[in-house]
Amino acid sequence: MIRYWIKFSFENYASIPYGTRIGCGVTAINYQDAISIVEEKLFRNNPMAPIEHLVENIDISTLDVNHVLPNMGLPNIRGIWFPLGYD
Repeated sequence: MIRYWIKFSFENYASIPYGTRIGCGVTAINYQDAISIVEEKLFRNNPMAPIEHLVENIDISTLDVNHVLPNMGLPNIRGIWFPLGYD
């Protein structure tokens, strides 16, 4: 399993999924699996916002200690672990 941190470009994007302005954490088998999870769970099969930045094998200790770390799910399980509520 691979941990990804994805930041989206929300310029001119009408419906921003709740909690995703700072990014999204997802664990998946590979890049395509990660994108599929994000499209299905986060964007609910609506057009996905463009990816501004993507980090593969993100070291979670580098993420925001005041917001992301205390509010994330388990990053070793396939699915979205930040923000919570998109399982």
